[in-house]
Amino acid sequence: MGIKSLLARPLAAFAVMQINKWKKNPLKAQEKVFKNLIKKAKHTAFGRDHSYAVVNSYEDFKKYVPVRDYELIKPYIERIVAGESSVLWPGKPKYLAKTSGTTSGIKYIPISMDSMPEHLKGAQNAMFCYIHETGRAEFLDGKIIFLQGSPVLEHKNGIAFGRLSGIVANHVPAYLQANRLPSFEANSIEDWEEKIEAIVAETITEDMRLISGIPPWVQMYFDRLSAHTDGKKIKDIFKNFSLFVYGGVNFEPYRARLEESIGKRIPSIETYPASEGFIAFQDSQTEKGLLLILDSGIFYEFIPSEEYFNENPTRLSLKDVELDKNYALILNTNAGLWGYSIGDTIKFVSKDPYRLIVTGRIKHYISAFGEHVIGEEVESAILSAAKHENLEITEFTVAPRVAPADGSLPFHEWYVEFVNPPADLTLFSIKVDKSLQSLNSYYFDLIEGKVLQPLIMHSLEKDAFRNYMKSKGKLGGQNKVPRLSNDRLIADELDKLVSRNVKT
Repeated sequence: MGIKSLLARPLAAFAVMQINKWKKNPLKAQEKVFKNLIKKAKHTAFGRDHSYAVVNSYEDFKKYVPVRDYELIKPYIERIVAGESSVLWPGKPKYLAKTSGTTSGIKYIPISMDSMPEHLKGAQNAMFCYIHETGRAEFLDGKIIFLQGSPVLEHKNGIAFGRLSGIVANHVPAYLQANRLPSFEANSIEDWEEKIEAIVAETITEDMRLISGIPPWVQMYFDRLSAHTDGKKIKDIFKNFSLFVYGGVNFEPYRARLEESIGKRIPSIETYPASEGFIAFQDSQTEKGLLLILDSGIFYEFIPSEEYFNENPTRLSLKDVELDKNYALILNTNAGLWGYSIGDTIKFVSKDPYRLIVTGRIKHYISAFGEHVIGEEVESAILSAAKHENLEITEFTVAPRVAPADGSLPFHEWYVEFVNPPADLTLFSIKVDKSLQSLNSYYFDLIEGKVLQPLIMHSLEKDAFRNYMKSKGKLGGQNKVPRLSNDRLIADELDKLVSRNVKT
């Protein structure tokens, strides 16, 4: 046992003790965060514009601060980018995290001196909870890798700009620096395929024990490792690989293929990081859901997802949420985001403590006919059918076909890249459709009422999604394929990549 794994156990015990303090008093923790946020932002431009001087309660706050998406907060962000101080939060943000927006192009999300440590603490506490629960810390004695964006940052008007994962790369704790790969040089390569090759070259002979990243891009790394070792499994390349840390997407659609590449099931930790803040992490290997972080400078609000697009939707604080109900997640942060709709939907699976699962994106759903099918439902439908037939899926997306050229009823059109396609794609499609009907009563009613016909599924060529993402300049990093769309921007391009060798 190495010195790092030996020291990690008492540190983990202390971290868990600190977590338990707010975990046992969740509403008190959130009330404290709320008061601190309002007090500190009272004299900012936003605070003055929204009467923070007279905000004394959450009910007051809702009167003066509307829910906003990026488009509505953008005028304040533009003032920050131009160099103005104390706009959303006192002083200037330490960083502006660059993210890709669907309607806004590049978005700039502020990260302040107050919020930056919380991004790091969330990831650190996820590992400490794992160590404390399992007693396993040996992964700290070997090499670790974080597949992430470039750590090279731009600077303008006293603020550093970069991708969140690249920003975080500049703050890896000292005790992990000696273990960490890839090198700064390899990590700074912008082209994702070139970067993966450089990372493979640096890591292939190392004692890799912890691997972290978004599952589809970790899969690409594993594929290249296997290609360089005549098809070896990852467990045979990295014999001490013992922990996988991931976030950003639902792992289940990728699990089967990743585990096939590894050659065995590896313990994993799920995290919920975002440029807007580190929101939750898996604190237990035996309990469902991610622990919502309640003392990290974020005051949470929740809007029932079915009300999100209403003119005056219900806004709830933590004390009024219900189990098993979909909510749009709204953040108020110590980086200066106020009533900010992050775009995710979540569902609480426990209130003692508050644990959640991410169910999808508020704008990534299909409701062309009032069915409001969400990400959680399509993922569950295809995964249950695939498991029954022992199929592996690389990636998929779904879009509506509103006006079929042959004049038939409209339908949901699925584009799926299989590792091993089904023997009969039509039969598989029927199973997925039946499953989706059982999960969504509105969809069932539309099928039964002959408003929609059952879904139609296409099998895509190998690497179709990878090639699509590459064509859009979004290969690698934190970029993800949208699972659901109400338009056909993605679907129409994928039409060109439909495999002609699958029985339908």
